[in-house]
Amino acid sequence: MHPTIERMMEIVASGDDSLIAEILAEDVRFMPPTYWATWTGREPAAAVLGHVGKVFRDFRYRRVMGDGKDWALEFQCKVGDLDAVGVDLITLNDDGLIETFEVVMRPYKSVGALREAMNARVQTDPRFLKFREALS
Repeated sequence: MHPTIERMMEIVASGDDSLIAEILAEDVRFMPPTYWATWTGREPAAAVLGHVGKVFRDFRYRRVMGDGKDWALEFQCKVGDLDAVGVDLITLNDDGLIETFEVVMRPYKSVGALREAMNARVQTDPRFLKFREALS
């Protein structure tokens, strides 16, 4: 397994979301499962991933598939009382940092609950006002 993927799994298991930025490329592109948009850049992607880590409960990776730069990490978790499964689709750059991070999830009801929880969290996080202004 690639050291960055191993490190990501350690960071997720630790629950310390402040460490996620160390494995993200400066120009990382993060695509969440809750809407058709892309967060670009280390700071906004790390902020979003940090909040996701607080919303998911009982998170664990079930399978890791990949080689070289392309990886798929299947996970299961709870969003509130709802069960969810998903896959983190990750591409690494030449330096071994995460350059694209796309999350696909099911079922629909759990994704909707994730969207509601994330919207509530980011509306109280001053970092997202700055990110939103930068996107305008």
